[in-house]
Amino acid sequence: MRSYSIARDTAETKIKLDLNIDGTGQGDFNTGIGFFDHMLTLMTKHGLFDLKVKCDGDLEVDQHHSVEDIGIALGQAFREALGTKEGITRYASVTSPMDEALVNVSLDISGRSFLVYNVEGLKDKVGDFDTELVEEFFQAFASNAKITLHINLAYGRNSHHMIEAIFKGFGRALDQATIINSRIKGVPSTKGVL
Repeated sequence: MRSYSIARDTAETKIKLDLNIDGTGQGDFNTGIGFFDHMLTLMTKHGLFDLKVKCDGDLEVDQHHSVEDIGIALGQAFREALGTKEGITRYASVTSPMDEALVNVSLDISGRSFLVYNVEGLKDKVGDFDTELVEEFFQAFASNAKITLHINLAYGRNSHHMIEAIFKGFGRALDQATIINSRIKGVPSTKGVL
């Protein structure tokens, strides 16, 4: 089973996270940030992995440390849970509609960290959630999971819908890229390592 648990304690956040890549979409989230919990729930459900996250963060300052540090911890757990990466599909590209919004998420479990984030038109906040933290989360994840990640918003008007399409698409892309393909022998790279 491809799973990993991590505890990350800093002066700003205390995080406990359990990830099972080969799950069924079960999630349990307590970050203190309601909208972010909702997005993590959607990501997990559509990604068909199991994820538990408990974060005690310095929300009296703002939401930044909690969201970024969860991205760091999840990226680290994802990288560790994948192990050698033998037999994985590696690449995925998913287009996700959410009402009027349309997003494409493409990724490569490459061993190289890179984020392209083309998302314009978000309002500053959805409820009390700072929407600039969406990019921070994905930057932290990509850097620590060591994946190449492209997120492109084609169009949309409602910020909630746009962000929801991103998280759902990201979950679906992670699922597709991590599927074990019986036709792939060893690591899917001409280099022999990822």
